[in-house]
This record gives sequence, structure tokens and C-alpha cells, in this order.
Amino acid sequence: MATDIEFRPPDEIKAFQEGLLHQALAYLKDNSKYYQRMFSSYGIDIGRIRHIEDLVKIPFTEKKDLQLFGDEFLCCPKSRIIDFVTTSGTLGEPVTFGCTEKDLQRLALNEKKSFECAGVRPGDRVQLMTTLDKRFMAGMAYFLGLRELGAGVIRVGNGIPELQWDTIRRLEPDTIMCVPSFILRLIQYAEEHGIDYRSSSIRRIIGIGEGLRDQDFNLNLLGRKIKEKWDVDLFATYSSTEMGATFSECPYGQGGHVHPELIIVEIIGEDDMPVPDGETGEIVVTTLGVEGMPLLRFRTGDMAAKRTGHCRCGRWSYRLTPLVGRKNNMIKLKGTTLYPPAVNDVLDNTEYVENYVVIVQDSEAGTDDVVVRLGLKYTPPFDPVKDLKDRFRSRIRVAPRIEVCPVPEIAAINYPATSRKPVKFIDNRKKQ
Repeated sequence: MATDIEFRPPDEIKAFQEGLLHQALAYLKDNSKYYQRMFSSYGIDIGRIRHIEDLVKIPFTEKKDLQLFGDEFLCCPKSRIIDFVTTSGTLGEPVTFGCTEKDLQRLALNEKKSFECAGVRPGDRVQLMTTLDKRFMAGMAYFLGLRELGAGVIRVGNGIPELQWDTIRRLEPDTIMCVPSFILRLIQYAEEHGIDYRSSSIRRIIGIGEGLRDQDFNLNLLGRKIKEKWDVDLFATYSSTEMGATFSECPYGQGGHVHPELIIVEIIGEDDMPVPDGETGEIVVTTLGVEGMPLLRFRTGDMAAKRTGHCRCGRWSYRLTPLVGRKNNMIKLKGTTLYPPAVNDVLDNTEYVENYVVIVQDSEAGTDDVVVRLGLKYTPPFDPVKDLKDRFRSRIRVAPRIEVCPVPEIAAINYPATSRKPVKFIDNRKKQ
């Protein structure tokens, strides 16, 4: 492991990435119609982009560019595409990406390194509670990475607690990979059906799609709920289809480690310029080694900070903090700026709340109107609406409107048939 670039000093990592950046720029200039047009329109001489700091001379690529000019991003003949994947569409219309054989090998390397970072070793057994169908890149990536690592893969798919527990009993995996909130449903099912889950074979849970830690790297409310019930090792990850890379925590849980050979990350402030390390901004990525549809300075819309310094695991590669939220999802409620995770934390820590959805819409005054619709686990001996408003004011200084609804009604919103992730936030605002 000592020869892995992640364990080399920061100056070596930077020089290594800049060498790969030169190759990526030359590849785009030779093969990408979209970036050829961009370089020409803006008079960009890629020979003058020598260092990562020089990337500021290049315009951003945005989601709308992928939606409008998708085919122009393809850098190889369509006949060489062997796997088609689609984004989840969280920020708008889904985008289709084509992967070549080399891209799938890159995905396998990415996930192999991410699983290794989380402590998975050859011979371990990992139960995948994620879908491999519906053109989902992550499910395929996990399978390829575990196969490359030499770990056993148990492909159960998402949902169905009864099937998950039956598989755990029969095949005794040591690791689960799933959306963290589903773990609470697994625990609830186990408690209701007399399953001694604490004595099961599971000793590690790797979470996807939802955070487990706060900005200080302590377990957040969801993480603490899981840990209090089930004392297993928890790992959080951050990834997206567009960047084809995963930031996984190591056992010390101090942020998601970057794999320097796969991606360059910038953190951008409100002025669209890089912010100092440690300051929160928008994650902007440049993919390295992608053959089918590489991206240059792609705005993810996700907000986080970069952490540098030597991690106790031995890696020098920089890390990303847990996501603060999505830039497009920022809420201005009664003069207070916040992101949906702050609202979720209050609700996740309220024992009588069974499920919920946060809806943001325009008010008549032109400001953000926030409505929390929720189902009750039980009826408390006090007014739950008043109690929740007090909880919100003590935590985030302001309180949204609250509507109590039947639990099945909220569950139908949380888990629509077409969504890969639980839907807990709906943005009905008219975008400017």
C-alpha cells in the first residue's frame, strides 16, 4: 500500500494529478466535440493549463450542458459503448452516460480502492442492498469493485427486510452496503420478528446516498440512532454518476478520501473562484482516465469542504467533509439560510415521527415557504405540532409549517416506484 499515490506527500500527489490533467485535456481536444467548441470559443490554449490552479481559466460544465448536448460529450464511437447508465435525476432531467470497457475497468479500480479504504478485504462477504438494474451505475460499480478486490458479493437488491434477513442468516455476510435510513427499517423488522440482529454476522455497514456524520465528523442523528441500536462499524461514502468516483471514509471517519488517479476536485465559492482548504463551497470535478464521456470542471451542485493533512490511516490524499447540502436546494426561511439536512436532523431525532417529507415552494411574498408533512409513530400526550416547532426554533432558529398526515400517505411519497433513493425533499419553487 505504501506505493499507492494516496500515501505519497501532497506535493507528489499534486504533480501526479497535473500530469494526468495534461493527458485529459489533450484527449478532450482530440475527441470531444463539446470541449473542442468550448476551447475554440473561449480561446483556450490547453498548453497553458499547466497546474491545477490554472483550471480557473476554463469555464464550468453544468448539468444543463449534459442535458442539451449529451452526444457531443461522447469521445468515442457509439459502437464502443458497452454499458449505458443514467443519473438519478435529483437536480433535473436524468442524463445518460456511455461506458467503454476501459471505463468499467476504471469503475472497478475506483470501488476496489474505496472498499479497501473502508477495511473490506479479500474473502469478506458484502451484501449489496442496492439495485443493479434500471441503468444504475453505482450498483454495477460496487459489483465490479468487489469482484476486483476478491470479496464475495451477495446481490440481494434494495428493500424487502424479510429477504435481507433471510440472506444474512443463510450466507453470513460481514458487510452491508445500503442507504443508511434503510438500516433503521431492518432493525425495526428484526425487533418485531424476534431476530437477534446484534449477534448476526454483520460487523460493518457502508452507507450510500445519505450522510452519517456532521461537519465535525461526529455521527449525525441518523448515525447515532443506528449505532445506539446496532454497534457495528459505520462508513459513509459520496459518489455520483457524473464523476465516476467514490469518496469513502477510512476507519478513522475523518472525511471521504479522494483517489488522485481518478478525479481532481475544486471547491468553489459564491464568486466561482476556489475557496481556501477547509472552507465550504460547491464541489467541482474533473474526471481522469474516463474514455467514453470525460468531464472538465463539472459543477456537482453539492456543498462540502476539502480537508488536507495527514490522516491517521496513513493517506495524504485530501478528503471531503460530509455534504452540507445541494446548492440548488438552499432554503431561505424567514431570513435564515439553511439546507434540507438541517431540517432532517430535527425530524430524525424526534422519537414520535415515523416518516416525513419536506416541501419547499414559493410564497405569495416571493420568499421560500417550507412545509413539513409527517406521519406519527404514535400520538404523544401533547401537541406534536407545537413541540416540533419548538424543536426547530431551538436547533435552526426558525420553524416551518407542519402538517400531520397518515403514515402510508407519506410512505408512498418517500418510496415511489421510479426512485432509487428515499424522497424526503421536494422543491416546487420556480427556478429563475
